[in-house]
Amino acid sequence: MTVNVLVAGATGKTGRQLVAQINEMGGNPTALVRDSSDTSVLPEGTTTRIADLTDLDQDVCAGADVVVFAAGSGGDTDASMTDKVDRDGAIRLIDLAAKSGATRFVMLSTVGADAENPEGELAHYLEAKHAADEHLKKSGLTYSILRPVSLTDEGRSDKIVLGSSVDKSAQASRADVAHVLADAAVNGTHDGIAQDMQSA
Repeated sequence: MTVNVLVAGATGKTGRQLVAQINEMGGNPTALVRDSSDTSVLPEGTTTRIADLTDLDQDVCAGADVVVFAAGSGGDTDASMTDKVDRDGAIRLIDLAAKSGATRFVMLSTVGADAENPEGELAHYLEAKHAADEHLKKSGLTYSILRPVSLTDEGRSDKIVLGSSVDKSAQASRADVAHVLADAAVNGTHDGIAQDMQSA
């Protein structure tokens, strides 16, 4: 049976590669996009669904077997937008996915989001991601949480490192991140796991 995967953040640098990877793995991706999104970056023929993560409709996850949150407010936004997208938007999407009958939710998080009281200049962002991750764990959905280190635009690497052996000062290519997320979404390879990730 083909897995229907709804992808939030599908037109981002990682999201567009994720959509392509889901296709390659035999899944059926639907890109969740804003009205103003440039959908030309998506693989030809990709199904789209118009929605705004700050104001999601009740039926946004209709028909989805799996939902992937690969969105982000971006590095240039203020704390309130971080809360609206990375925390509140993700939490609402989780709740709507559960209500719609989706069976799996895959979260693109970030290294450091496992800390309850993060410090430093990224503390607010990490708090928002932590809140969303913890909400997902308690949602009743089968989950996979991926926390990559600093992202690059490099292509696929020879090796992907997951879990406790990840060097948190290393880097991860968006192509590798997309591959792991797609594998989690389509194949359930990382069900029930929250893990760090790097490229090697």
